[in-house]
Amino acid sequence: MLNTASKPDTTQSNAAWEARRQAATPRGVSVLETFYAERALNAELWDIEGNRYIDFAGGIAVLNTGHCHPRVIAAVSEQLGRFSHTAYQVVPYAGYVSLAEQMNRRAPGAEAKKTMLVTTGAEAVENAVKIARAATGRSGVIAFDGAFHGRTLLGMALTGKVVPYKTGFGAMPGDVFHAPFPNPLHGVSIEDSLAHVRRLFKSDIDPKRIAAFIYEPVQGEGGFYPAPVAFIRGLREIADEHGILLIADEIQCGAARTGTFFASAQHDVRIDLLTFAKSIAAGLPLAGVVGRAALMDAAAPGGLGGTYAGNPLAVAAAHAVLEIIEDEKLEHRATVLGERLKARLNALREAVPFIADVRGPGSMVAAEFINPKDGEPQPEFVKKVQAIAQQRGLILLVCGVYSNVIRFLYPLTIQDSVFAEALDTLEYALRHA
Repeated sequence: MLNTASKPDTTQSNAAWEARRQAATPRGVSVLETFYAERALNAELWDIEGNRYIDFAGGIAVLNTGHCHPRVIAAVSEQLGRFSHTAYQVVPYAGYVSLAEQMNRRAPGAEAKKTMLVTTGAEAVENAVKIARAATGRSGVIAFDGAFHGRTLLGMALTGKVVPYKTGFGAMPGDVFHAPFPNPLHGVSIEDSLAHVRRLFKSDIDPKRIAAFIYEPVQGEGGFYPAPVAFIRGLREIADEHGILLIADEIQCGAARTGTFFASAQHDVRIDLLTFAKSIAAGLPLAGVVGRAALMDAAAPGGLGGTYAGNPLAVAAAHAVLEIIEDEKLEHRATVLGERLKARLNALREAVPFIADVRGPGSMVAAEFINPKDGEPQPEFVKKVQAIAQQRGLILLVCGVYSNVIRFLYPLTIQDSVFAEALDTLEYALRHA
């Protein structure tokens, strides 16, 4: 029998597919662009009408090794020829174990570690909280303003941004609290943030009920604000004082994006549990938690896992990603590219006075836009920059509590010529917005 549904019709226009999308899918799944992907390679993407774009979104930080890296394709194809699924908890396979070994070695800190694999970043966060609760016998968690930890109920509760993530979804799970994240640009010092944490112990929850702090070494959706080392050290001191664990959410900033495999390696502060996802498997769904072995063993057998957790195809992709990062020296390249981008943005400050800050380690770079006359964030200006860039073939993402930050998530494998072209387009958009 002829399978007429095996391949989507790409002969229709972008407009036709956009009309079909609006009729077939819910508005809650918002979509940035109105063109439809047909193929992609490294940092370039072509739509179904043949238009070319340079991808500075990277599938929201998922494509550090680019679209369709040949080594990833080869690894996944080879695995697909052997088996695609057994459910690791039913019939295990060597790839899962060897990937766990590699993540254990890469996680910062000298203590013995263990790793579990799941499918999505939200799952990784939820499992990290489960492990922390099992290990401490406590239920409370403290997160931070501007944080993003997922769209599940617990993920939403931990996320420190209401619109659009919490709007209309009712009461959040309990025993989740928020403190201000250090942000000098918006008047929050390290001392303010740590003092607020201690005030929570006076006004909201006994510290003996807190299982963990969870923070992003560099906030993602919140605006690419790096966590100051002094802040992390202060959290560690409070945690040690009260028997609280420290969870680093590296879902967006991991896999070499910041110039080291994990951003936490730059801080020299002991981390108890660490979550990873996104670029670890080059677009295939894979995530995980790595942490101190004694903590990771706190949950009883059967308490962790999932039907698709550690899918063999995604695991094969992750092994290829680790090899690519090492062989192509992507940690170093992240720093080189990031410095080029920051230099270009800083050189535009006089011509574009709305540029209030250019920040970020490695290639986790962002620019924030504020009116210097009144101190007001400039989300409308950012929208104009994004639109002009898109018209000229450059895909950009916005973030921040005020939606006034442009974040740059190009593949670390991007060719120098394509990167230079993208920077020219970015400058044009900034000057003409």
